[in-house]
Amino acid sequence: MRQRLIQSIHSAALKAGRRTSIRPCNLRLSSFAYVIALALIGHATTIHAQQSDRPNLIYIMVDDLGYGDLGCFGQQTIKTPNIDHLAAEGMKLTSHYSGNTVCRPSRLSLWTGMHAGHTAIDSNAPYVLKESDVTVAELLQQAGYTTVGIGKWALGNTENSGHPNRQGFDFWMGYLDQGEAHNYYPAKLWRNDQKVPLPGNVISDAPLARGRVSSKRTTYSHDVMTEEMLDFVRGQGDKPFLMHIHWTIPHANNEGGRVNKDGMEVPDYGIYADRDWPNPEKGFAAMITRMDGDVGRLMALLKEKQIDDNTLVVFTSDNGPHSEGNHKHETFDSNGPLRGYKRDLYEGGIRMPTIARWPGKIAAGSTSDQLLAHYDWLPTACELAGIDPPAGVDGISFAATLLGQSQRPHEYLFWSYGDKKAARIGNWKAVIPGKNKPLELYDLANDIGETKNIADQHPDVVQKMKQAIAAALE
Repeated sequence: MRQRLIQSIHSAALKAGRRTSIRPCNLRLSSFAYVIALALIGHATTIHAQQSDRPNLIYIMVDDLGYGDLGCFGQQTIKTPNIDHLAAEGMKLTSHYSGNTVCRPSRLSLWTGMHAGHTAIDSNAPYVLKESDVTVAELLQQAGYTTVGIGKWALGNTENSGHPNRQGFDFWMGYLDQGEAHNYYPAKLWRNDQKVPLPGNVISDAPLARGRVSSKRTTYSHDVMTEEMLDFVRGQGDKPFLMHIHWTIPHANNEGGRVNKDGMEVPDYGIYADRDWPNPEKGFAAMITRMDGDVGRLMALLKEKQIDDNTLVVFTSDNGPHSEGNHKHETFDSNGPLRGYKRDLYEGGIRMPTIARWPGKIAAGSTSDQLLAHYDWLPTACELAGIDPPAGVDGISFAATLLGQSQRPHEYLFWSYGDKKAARIGNWKAVIPGKNKPLELYDLANDIGETKNIADQHPDVVQKMKQAIAAALE
């Protein structure tokens, strides 16, 4: 409790200035104690007249899930009944894009509301969030929300300014290091600045394992993080909350693929155990169905707590599907009708299976093809919380789209992954697939699979796309 009270003072100080020198103390608290503390802070804090007027915001971003990996987006083999039900009760966003085609810059874009032309990195290069960076969590924390994060962080640790507690999160449970997040049976997770040992897991000393493969596997990290997430919801008080859930499923343990020839780590294969598939494919399918079940548990708990109607839930993925850990994305047609996959800037690498649900606000069973991206989340969350986003963000609030109203469109969407660049304006999509490669042009209205490069037929459009790319890089 003492640590949480210190952090509540920290939150109050943020209202008066950008940062405070107070740091979370090294006090070990149980998950339950954190939940109770968060609830008490929620009851005690009053920012704005009516907290109940503002919705709870839950943002679920899974890892390397393809556009075609969900039943509601066309998947025929892997079962995702709970996420399909989420779509039936909400809105499918069929032209919703990631901020990047790999993990770390995609998260950076999400947190800061910036496209890849304005983020500090456009690849998986190391980056630590700075004190000068402004995150969606920090903005909503200052606005009176309890802010909670679960899963993979990848933008800082306990020794620097990038730790989630120093970037707006009252509570974080999961991985801090992106590489360690490859391992579903790690020796530890992090609860704020405290290590949480995972019983029975032993790290392999095999050279190819790089400290990211376990020789003994007992405690599954996804399940531990999920229980902490559910505990928070059970103990939450009247104060509105922002909860980011960054599950690592179905990312591969890349090193596990090299050491064990199977990087799709899961406790059991569930309904796929008897399928005549290679084990990595059984594991991939079982991971997704396991995660789907946890979405169902969360939604049931929201209803049990009677906060369902005042909670917006967004479900998405950080980038396109992978072919790693001895799994192949072609096995289950993970990119659906799209070309490309993770690390590509073709549609399969960046167009995400995205769903939004908010009973009574979002029309059930609806679909929108409005052009949106992860970097739109920050201004959207700000609008729903009743505050203004920072000046200069690239994102545009899509609250209007969710509510069935007219939406201010993007002038363009933009992506950069090293030497690869891409932009979309309306139905036109431009891709520069590498250094010194000519710009390719596709009409997505008639060629969603990007099979016909028609750049030579539309020099005026090519020039317009080049101008957009140049503007994005300014």
